[in-house]
Amino acid sequence: MVVPFAPGGISDILARTIAEKMTEALGEPIVVDNRAGASGNIGTVMVAKATGDGYTLLFCAPAFATNVSLFAQAGYDPIRNFTPVAQVASATNLLVATSVLNVRTVKQLIELAAARHGGLNYGSGGVGTSGQLAAELFQMAANIKMTHVAYKGAGPALTALLGNEVQIMFSPVTLVLPHVTSGKLVALAVTSAERSRALPNVPTIAEAAIKGFDVTSWFGVVAPVATPKARITLLHDNIVRALQTREVSTLLMAQGAEPVIRTPEEFGSYISTEVEKWARVIRSAGIKSE
Repeated sequence: MVVPFAPGGISDILARTIAEKMTEALGEPIVVDNRAGASGNIGTVMVAKATGDGYTLLFCAPAFATNVSLFAQAGYDPIRNFTPVAQVASATNLLVATSVLNVRTVKQLIELAAARHGGLNYGSGGVGTSGQLAAELFQMAANIKMTHVAYKGAGPALTALLGNEVQIMFSPVTLVLPHVTSGKLVALAVTSAERSRALPNVPTIAEAAIKGFDVTSWFGVVAPVATPKARITLLHDNIVRALQTREVSTLLMAQGAEPVIRTPEEFGSYISTEVEKWARVIRSAGIKSE
């Protein structure tokens, strides 16, 4: 199971836990292989070129769907080169503001951003990251303009937010929750269509201001194209069993994620929707990664 990111991140943690449960169920060792680089493209291309025999898998995340629009040559096609196996989880992002900005609702933020005409800065962990893409979709939907400041990772972006170098950030819940609790940051809304179990009193952006707004980080498993259907079914069924264990459920909650069970066909349709959705945003905002 190739993870196209460095060890220690949420993709790596989830992949290793799922692989361990699948090993127990299948009686076959599933080895997690981190092949980081080029925002996930190196590991993804490796699996795209692998034989479709069911013995090489890719643990994928949103970059799987967005990189084909962000890069001139990503080196793979998420629809043509892969067969969906199973979605594993989804996780919302949290729209937060510095407490000194003195906004408490999404509508107040939109009004302030409209008045400042680009004078508000939002931070992200880099060009093309989920934080930037969520912010760009938000600006398009709200008809406002903010200034993007890209940092080398979510950690430095959070430090800048706490230092008021930027005033807004779309962030994974677990990263900013301690600072929301301490009062340094204000949780304005979650980006998903439904409220988060971790923050039940925080509204969604769709509830608060922009009907239909929905941005979630998602994780799943795909295989090279032409992998036999019987093998896909076997792998899918064992991933579902892993998701239904208390250990995996607890891990997902700790990472601010929710288990998601979809058929391979449903997961494939979801990936197609994500590819099209973010292609429009990336094209409209003129975002490009090197």
